[in-house]
Amino acid sequence: MNVFPEVFIGKVQATQSCGYSAIHKLAVDGVLMLGQLGLEGDEQAEKRFHGGPDRALCHYPREHYDFWTHAYPELEDLFGASAFGENISTQSMTEENVFIGDIFAWGDARIQVTQPRSPCYKLNGLTGIENFAQLMQDNGRCGWLYRVIKTGNVSENAPLTRLSRNSDVSVQEAIMIAFHAPYDEQLYQRLLSAAGLSASWSLTMQNRLDNHRIEEFSHRLFGKRG
Repeated sequence: MNVFPEVFIGKVQATQSCGYSAIHKLAVDGVLMLGQLGLEGDEQAEKRFHGGPDRALCHYPREHYDFWTHAYPELEDLFGASAFGENISTQSMTEENVFIGDIFAWGDARIQVTQPRSPCYKLNGLTGIENFAQLMQDNGRCGWLYRVIKTGNVSENAPLTRLSRNSDVSVQEAIMIAFHAPYDEQLYQRLLSAAGLSASWSLTMQNRLDNHRIEEFSHRLFGKRG
């Protein structure tokens, strides 16, 4: 896998539809420094849920916007790369062929897939669709997040090259286990065993096992990024 990304960063600002947010990101040309907490110049609001070492970068497949445009043609002008606040947009990398724990070279940096993105309620305001975040979660077109395991210079001219596959749990399967399947101890153990899984998702799976139940949606502990 060797894919050239589009790259986006944004500042926290007051928005009409999402409150204070950095969801509105702009394309960046040229070299950027990627640190442990993300790209230089990029910010996150509500840091309890957004950003942090396990959620340093958000990646959203560009082809998913075709799906959303077909579903909501009246929002065609909105549905394009970076609309959902992603830092990285690519063609041909999807939840189906990207796996928890995958390590990629990107320029001088090395990044590792940690979890699916947990759709943020701010997507409802962004789109004007009351339950859009839930719809994204239900159909599995969520994207995913990375941790930075080696900092360095990156750019849109540096490809994402997969260096190693460290689990057999795809991002697609992680979404199914966390969001769609009924309570299943074996599935939670399977996800917990995926090398590289984020701390917040590991804690949520362990809490399910400890409490013998799935938490209420409004109280889920999955880390978000938006």
